[in-house]
Amino acid sequence: MFPRPIQQLPAPARALYKAALPVALVLWLLPLLGVALTSLRPSSDLASGNYFGMPSSIAFDNYVTIFQNSPIAAYILNSFKVTIPTVIGAVALSCMTGFALAIYNFRSNLLVFFLFVAGNFVPFQILMVPVRDLTLQMGLYDTITGLALFHIAFQTGFCTLFMRNFIKALPYELIEAARVEGVSEVKIFWYVVMPLMRPAIAALSVLIFTFIWNDYFWAMVLTTGADTQPVTAGLNSLNGQWIAAWHLVSAGSIVAALPPVLMFFLMQKHFIAGLTLGAVK
Repeated sequence: MFPRPIQQLPAPARALYKAALPVALVLWLLPLLGVALTSLRPSSDLASGNYFGMPSSIAFDNYVTIFQNSPIAAYILNSFKVTIPTVIGAVALSCMTGFALAIYNFRSNLLVFFLFVAGNFVPFQILMVPVRDLTLQMGLYDTITGLALFHIAFQTGFCTLFMRNFIKALPYELIEAARVEGVSEVKIFWYVVMPLMRPAIAALSVLIFTFIWNDYFWAMVLTTGADTQPVTAGLNSLNGQWIAAWHLVSAGSIVAALPPVLMFFLMQKHFIAGLTLGAVK
């Protein structure tokens, strides 16, 4: 039913695996390496058609140029203004909804749960026009608040699915013991369940941070100006009016990718613990 561990395979299969793994890794990293090399190319290389060869010289000033000649610092700040409230809002709401759906067996429990889950299966492209019209009617179009509120609403469904299943796996005897002692439901949630949810909260925060930071579609649909656009949408401003400055776009892409990468490495321990908790129950 399950694939055999690589250690239990015959020697030729293990040798083939060891040979294929570096090749697959290089192929997977090749686009990222290309972007990194392009970010260090001088503009003369691109003008002469040197797109895939080694740079004629290392142009670290591309990284200085994007901060001096473009509002990329403002775009990065906008990304933080959108991402951090979204992570806090979506995780906080999902902790409460996940607790309610996992602990209380009220009528229509499954129906409400399916409504949360069903939103994840709707192609987000078909929501473009109604969401844009709704933000216009509410006066939230081209605002950081409107973009953050939309992301909170859209991500809460996935977060609720994650949290509900996590809380469902916790020992229910803890809840019953707290109720016998006369603890209120709010205190049970805050003092009994929440401490046990820390690994799940850490793992979910890393996932949502990465999802929202890397979002490009809704950043282009719901924002238009440098005052509100996140860095993913703002990278377009690094291109010239007549010439595509791919060396600057590549440098901006590397800078834009650093926060989620740092976030993952800082939270790696909690992230892996949250994903594997209960795997050997």
